[in-house]
Amino acid sequence: MCVFCDIINHKADAKIVYETEKVIAFLDIEPISDGHVLVLPKVHADSISKIPQEYLTEVIGTARRLVEIFEKDYGHQGYSIMQNGGECCDFGHFHLHVFPRTKGDGFGWTYPEVGGHYTDEIASDIKSKMN
Repeated sequence: MCVFCDIINHKADAKIVYETEKVIAFLDIEPISDGHVLVLPKVHADSISKIPQEYLTEVIGTARRLVEIFEKDYGHQGYSIMQNGGECCDFGHFHLHVFPRTKGDGFGWTYPEVGGHYTDEIASDIKSKMN
């Protein structure tokens, strides 16, 4: 059972702000700021790597439109877009968090006590696989 699929199929309530054949966007029930929206493809997958490109294109286009609205109509100073995938995807359904920001709003990045490494070897490995 997926609560997001239930929202997509209009079997669960949500404050929907945008919907097409491929995408749905609705307010987050625990917003970081006013206007915090979740943007989802109408394909159930927990990872960006499992979603058809045409759905991803529309997800990103929807996120961009939201940012434009935040900037123009709400006068926000910035925005954040966040996503967790695979086993770290909270609900098992890919979704972008898109929310307006203001300077000094208190939202911040939290690093684990033991972070990653910044090395030439890591950069080289990823670069070789990208090409």
